[in-house]
Parts: sequence; structure tokens; C-alpha cells
Amino acid sequence: MSKTIRHQMRYAAPVDAVAAMLADPAFREQVCAMQHVTRVEVTVVPQDGGGKDVTIDQWQPTQGMPSVAKKIVGDETNIVQRERWTSTTHGDIEVTIPGKPGDMTGTADLAEVDGGTVETVELTVKVKIPLVAGKLESLIADLLLKALKAEEKAGRAYLSR
Repeated sequence: MSKTIRHQMRYAAPVDAVAAMLADPAFREQVCAMQHVTRVEVTVVPQDGGGKDVTIDQWQPTQGMPSVAKKIVGDETNIVQRERWTSTTHGDIEVTIPGKPGDMTGTADLAEVDGGTVETVELTVKVKIPLVAGKLESLIADLLLKALKAEEKAGRAYLSR
């Protein structure tokens, strides 16, 4: 079983400006701060052809999560997000919780639309725990949507400077 989400973020800036924002560790740290992440380390490594590898290694408190999720992840959980941007407009995403049975994989794509940029993120959430997988996948998908909305809010503020 798995759950797929698709979310679009709209920015009043050209693709190159949004791509540069996504490559800025300070922006990624700001997004994490908006999500109350307790610790974060962001690494951006440029690749040939305009691509980049982005890693966001973060620790988030699990306060307020349902007890079924908290039993599995504990009081704080480590989330590692890896993005491999093969160009300025396409990235493959993998999100893992080290040592836990599940992951999220998908893509992010940037496209110019009406003088601005639309970032489309599509991710599939998979949890490999019998009986509670569906419930946990829905919970993770909801948290992921909140994170993407925080990223869009931070991105609009960042690009308006």
C-alpha cells in the first residue's frame, strides 16, 4: 500500500531565481525553522550541467503526533531529504527516516507559467508496517503537505527581497 500526493507551489519569479533559492542552504534552513525543526544540516553540492545534490538532515519533535506514530518514531525523529537535481528544472527526491520502515520518493519540477514559476512536487509515501501502514501513510502525507505549504510561504518571502 502507498499514498501519493501532488502539490504545486507558485512563485512570482523566473525559474532561474527559484532554482537558485532551492540551492541556497539559508533558504532550506529557514523552511526548517518554520517547521520547528530542532536541528538541521543542509548540504548543497553543484553537479555538472547545472544540476545539484541537496541533502537536508533534520530532527523534528513528534509532540502532538498520534500515539501509534510516536511509538514507532519516538519523541524526536531524524528525517533525511535528498534531492538530485539533474538540471535547473527537474529533481528526484528521496526522503527517509533512518532505521524506520518507510520512505517517500518522487520528483520536483519547475516550469515557467504566466511570467512566474510553478514548482510541482509529487511524492509517494510507503510505510512497511502491517495493519497500520495506511494510517501512517496518511499521517505522513498530511505532514508533508504542511511542510510544502511552509516551503511555499518561505519561498515567497525569500523571492520578494
